[in-house]
Amino acid sequence: MAENLAIRAAEVARKTNETDIKLAFGVDGTGISKIDTDVPFLNHMLDLFTKHGLFDLTVEARGDVDIDDHHTVEDIGICLGQTLREAVGDKRGIKRYASVFVPMDDALAQVVIDLSNRPAFEYRAQYPSQQVGSFQVELVHEFLWKLALEARMNLHVIVHYGVNTHHMIEAVFKALGRALDEATTIDPRVQGVPSTKGVL
Repeated sequence: MAENLAIRAAEVARKTNETDIKLAFGVDGTGISKIDTDVPFLNHMLDLFTKHGLFDLTVEARGDVDIDDHHTVEDIGICLGQTLREAVGDKRGIKRYASVFVPMDDALAQVVIDLSNRPAFEYRAQYPSQQVGSFQVELVHEFLWKLALEARMNLHVIVHYGVNTHHMIEAVFKALGRALDEATTIDPRVQGVPSTKGVL
């Protein structure tokens, strides 16, 4: 992966015995997504993430979904985190922090981010059901944790309440997109790296 701070975009290819993924991510996009994976519900969530974060995201992924969706979802989280970290570069001029609430009918989700170069993940959610269609709800945790780990960011996700599991997860992905959009925004008032340490 080659760093390009001017464009703030990156791409990665990851091929293992379990998955084959190509992913391209642009921070300063227009909400355009081209998502092609073997996990339809994740496709839907990534579309929402991209649209509401105003990113550009292309994902081509094949995995061992005959076993289950775990490896595919996990590895897409890894790839997205890697490209996010590369795309924002040394973080000069960015806002760095964001806290966003998003409602989705009965559900309310909150995502709080610090692009600190320190991976940390906290997740609070109680879903009424453990499956949406064929998608296992526990994989939301797996995706978000791997995203936070590879992006090296603090990611705190709270689903405050909800009745419909689909709505609750949808609110999370929309809030994630909006929070990352805010945290990666260039603020002309920020001189250099947004840290008293001088480096992130």
